[in-house]
Amino acid sequence: GSCRLLPTLDGWAAVSSARPDDPLLWSALIGHDLDERLPQRLATWLAEHSGAQLDERATLLSLAAGSVGAPGRQGDRESGAGRRAEPPQPGRPRSVERLLVVDFSALWAGPLCAHLLGLAGADVVKVEVPSRPDGARQGNRPFYDLLHGGHRSVALDPADPAGRAALHALVRRADIVIEASRPRALAGFGLDALAEVERGCTWVSITARGRASDTVGFGDDVAAASGLLAYDERGLPVFCGDAIADPLTGLTAAALALSEPEGGGGVLWDVA
Repeated sequence: GSCRLLPTLDGWAAVSSARPDDPLLWSALIGHDLDERLPQRLATWLAEHSGAQLDERATLLSLAAGSVGAPGRQGDRESGAGRRAEPPQPGRPRSVERLLVVDFSALWAGPLCAHLLGLAGADVVKVEVPSRPDGARQGNRPFYDLLHGGHRSVALDPADPAGRAALHALVRRADIVIEASRPRALAGFGLDALAEVERGCTWVSITARGRASDTVGFGDDVAAASGLLAYDERGLPVFCGDAIADPLTGLTAAALALSEPEGGGGVLWDVA
């Protein structure tokens, strides 16, 4: 219920407002003070601006949104912008029995990956920062318990020297690390994905549009911006499933993590 499809000057856009700070950021994007008329003001702004203008401003303000082209044109738009790449392909299956999985992810693409690895016998430890716990904790409790059942959980504060040391020690022991934020987030904790891969770790990086992009996104807006939409009898776009990019990404990430890395060493899976 936090994402909407709204018309732009040259098409449509999927805009999400799921986080507490999002209304303030959306008001900054349209250049207006935050008030109860924000939804109407945002709709008006979008109708007067192009999808490209929205994409540029949303990236600048770290808002989850994306422009949507006309039916049948999404692929053309994305290939022209260089946003679509061939997805990584799973390799030969391997056992993850008793491997240590450190899960920094939230919501449900990353947690679904961790859940499947746990079912396959891995030892999963969920790591949260005290100031920013998993937002899914505030949602459907049975669903949260389903994804995290049987996992260990720890809260570590990277701003505290003891917490940062414990965080680094845990990651150094990990066989598999799952993250679902932009690379700079864990880099800010002093964690180096490439260094962990070099020592033999499998690092699963789940982002909105790949590690090279600075955009953020959630399941609904990412799916819509990628062209995964349906159209009603009037030709208007409608969502295809509920945040369907999340389970598709979680399944893909799990299949990759369950693959034997080439050469038997570490690997960084860039899962958009």
